[in-house]
Amino acid sequence: MTPGRPPRVLVDATSVPADRGGVGRYVDGLLGALGQQSPGRVDLAVVSQRSDAERYRRMLPGAEVIPGPAAIVHRPARLAWEQTGLPLLAQQVGADVLHSPFYTCPLRVGCPVTVTVHDATFFTEPEHYDSTRRTFFRSAIKTSLRRAARVIVPSKATRDELIRLLDADPTRIDVAYHGVDHTAFHAPTDDEKARVRARLGLGDSGYVAFLGAKEPRKNVPNLIRGWARAVTDWPRPPALVIAGGQGHDDDIDRAVAEVPPHLRLLRPGYLRYADLPGFLGGALVACYPSFGEGFGLPILEAMACGTPVLTTPRLSLPEVGGDAVAYTTEAPDRIAEDLADLLHDEDRRRTLAKAGFDRAKEFTWESSAEVHVTTWNRVAS
Repeated sequence: MTPGRPPRVLVDATSVPADRGGVGRYVDGLLGALGQQSPGRVDLAVVSQRSDAERYRRMLPGAEVIPGPAAIVHRPARLAWEQTGLPLLAQQVGADVLHSPFYTCPLRVGCPVTVTVHDATFFTEPEHYDSTRRTFFRSAIKTSLRRAARVIVPSKATRDELIRLLDADPTRIDVAYHGVDHTAFHAPTDDEKARVRARLGLGDSGYVAFLGAKEPRKNVPNLIRGWARAVTDWPRPPALVIAGGQGHDDDIDRAVAEVPPHLRLLRPGYLRYADLPGFLGGALVACYPSFGEGFGLPILEAMACGTPVLTTPRLSLPEVGGDAVAYTTEAPDRIAEDLADLLHDEDRRRTLAKAGFDRAKEFTWESSAEVHVTTWNRVAS
C-alpha cells in the first residue's frame, strides 16, 4: 500500500442471500454506512451476485461494484469460485485487503484477508445442526482463525467463545457490534400495523411475534408449546405468528400438532421488508427464546420497533438486550410462565418497549463500519 493512500478494500458480498436474511442485513448495513463515510478512509470495491449489483451501485456511488459470475448463485459454485476466481479478482482490482463477511475465505490470495465469524454455536450448540452443516462451518471457522490477518466478530461473547474453545489469538480478534437500520426498523404508525394485520388476517386479535430462521437453535418448538400453555385459558387468546424462512427443524410440525384447536398459530413465511416494522411493532411481545446467538439481530430490530422483547440470557443476547428486555429460559414451562406474566402486565410491557427503543439507538451501522475501517487500515499497514 502506498503511504498516504487509503487502503483498497474488496468486500466479497456474493454470500448475501436473496431473502436479505442475517448476513444480508449485516452486509447491507455495513456497506450502506461505508457509503456515508467521509471520502479518504477507505477505497472500496464490492463483488456481488449479479442481481445485487445495481443495488450496491446505488448504495455506493463512489465504489467499484463488480458483478460476479452467473453460476455463483448456486452455493457449491460460489464456494469453488471463492477459492479460484476471488483471489484473481482481488489482484485485478489492486486490493490491499480482502474482506470475507461470512465465515469462509480463500486459502491463497495475494493480499491480507479479514473474515467475519458470526458465532461459535457450531461448537457450543452442536446438537442443533445437522452433521454436514456442523462439519463445514467448524472447518471454515478454524481455517479462518488460522489464515485471516484479523477476524471480526459481532459480540464479546463470540470472541470469548472462540478464545475458550479454539484457543484463538485474542490480539487478532476485533468486536464490531451489528447495527440496526433505524429508518427501516422504527416505531410503526397505526396504518403500518393495520396493513400487516390485514395481510395476515389477524383482525383485532393481539399476537406474539417471532421473526427468524426455523433452525433448531432458535427453539421455535418450545416457543410454540410455551405460548400455548400461557394463553390457552384466555377468553380471547393472542395468536402466535412465526415469520421468516422455513429452515430445517422437524420438531416444529410436531409442536404445531399439539396446539389446541381454539388457539391460532400463523406461519406466513417471509414477510415483505417494508412490513417488518408493522409486524414487530404491532405485537404484544416479540419472543425469541434462542439457545444462543452470535449477536441477536432479531431482538435488536424488535427493540427498534418499540416492541417489548422476551429472550434468553444465552451467549451474546444480554450484550444486546441489557436491562431493556425480559428474560426466560429455553424450557417450555418457563417460557409459558414468563410470557404469561408479561402478557398480563401492560405497564411492564410499556416500560420495556420504551427502554428497548432507547437502547436500540446505541447500535448503529456507522459504529460497526468504523471498527471495520480501523481493522482494514491496521491490516493494510
